[in-house]
Amino acid sequence: MNANGTPDENAASTEEAAAPTLAVVAQYVKDLSFEVPGAPAIYAIMQEKQPEITVNIDVKANPLEGEMFEVVLNIQATCNIDGNPAFVGELSYGGVFTVTGPGEILQPILLIECPRLLFPFARNIIADATRDGGFPPLMLAPVDFAAMFQNQLAQQAAAEQGDTA
Repeated sequence: MNANGTPDENAASTEEAAAPTLAVVAQYVKDLSFEVPGAPAIYAIMQEKQPEITVNIDVKANPLEGEMFEVVLNIQATCNIDGNPAFVGELSYGGVFTVTGPGEILQPILLIECPRLLFPFARNIIADATRDGGFPPLMLAPVDFAAMFQNQLAQQAAAEQGDTA
């Protein structure tokens, strides 16, 4: 507001300039691997035993040029049945994003919002790969990328404190 009590056009344009923008430029499978090391015997064991499935998810962001960034969602899914490896699936699903805005919000956008946009597509690829590999589709649970980001910040802070101690 200016001295007259009316909205100040300069203040509004400053707020708009600071507002972050996010645009998806491209999405792609960067790497996909699905192995069934115990085939065909594992399919018989699978009928009698309960599988143990482990899923690990990681996010990486890399600057490209200008305001463009590559964000890669890495998913590793392993299944063991009675100590025998049933399958190992690995997916690196990438996206190129254009991100504008203040520097302090860049990391949360790249490590929370971008993977949130990529995840449904990666989840579908993993489900299709497990189904096509002769297993029930592996439907990954939704991921709290904000919590992952907070954990990463906490680990970095702890590591920095450990270095200074």
